Amino acid sequence: MDSGYYAACAGLRAQTQALELIASNVANISTTGFRGQQPMFRSMLASTGYQLTDPLNQAINDFGVLEGSRADLSAGNLERTGNSLDLAIEGNGFFAIQAHGKTLYTRNGNFQVSSKGQLTTAAGDFVLGEDKKPISLPSGEISISPDGTISAKGAVAGKLQIIELVPGTTPIAEGNSYYSVPATALRPATDSNVRQGMLESSNVNSVKAVVDMIAVQRHAEMLERAMTAFSSNLDHIAANDLPKV
Repeated sequence: MDSGYYAACAGLRAQTQALELIASNVANISTTGFRGQQPMFRSMLASTGYQLTDPLNQAINDFGVLEGSRADLSAGNLERTGNSLDLAIEGNGFFAIQAHGKTLYTRNGNFQVSSKGQLTTAAGDFVLGEDKKPISLPSGEISISPDGTISAKGAVAGKLQIIELVPGTTPIAEGNSYYSVPATALRPATDSNVRQGMLESSNVNSVKAVVDMIAVQRHAEMLERAMTAFSSNLDHIAANDLPKV
C-alpha cells in the first residue's frame, strides 16, 4: 500500500511538470515562430519486494514519470505582414543569431535595424550571415531572395545563414523562441526558402493545448484523491492494527 502512495505521489509530480509545459505552450500561442514543447513520460514499477501477480497491484505500482520534453518541429502558418524586414522560412530551416555570447537558432524572423545599421531580432540580438558575422544593412529599400541573399539598390549586402537540423535532433529551448543545437547536429539548409514580408505563427494548436491542459488537470486531481485515500488507509493501519502487534 505504501508503494501505491509513492506511485501516486510520483505520478502527481509528473503531471504537475507536464502541466507547466502545457501552460507555457498556451502562453506562447501568439509568439512568432514558437515551437510547442511535448512532455515525454516513461513507465516505472515501484519495487515491493515480491512478485506483482494481481492486476490491480500491478496497475497501482506501475506509474509514469516525466523523462523530459521535446520540441514539436512542425511548421506554423505563414502570415503576410508587408514589412520588408519580416522574414519567414518555408521548410525546415532556422535563422542563426548571436545571443548570450553564443550562436542560437530561431524561426522568429521579426527583424529590425539597429542604430548602427545591423540586422537584429526584436530582442536586439544580431542576425548572422553566411560568414557567421552580424549583417550590416545599407540604406535604401531592402530585397531578400528565397535563398537569403540580401540586396539594396541592386548591390548584394550579404546572405543570411540558414541551417537545418540533422534528422533525429531535438533542439533545446533557450527562451524568446531561441534554440541551441550541437554543431554536429547542423547542416546547411537545402530545402528551405526565405519569404520576405511574412512571419510564421506559433505551431501550438490552441484547441488541442486547452484540451490537453484539462486532461492533465483531471489526471492530477485523480492522483491527488488516490494519495488522500492511501494516506487515510495508512493512518487507519497505524491507529488500529499496529498497537495489536
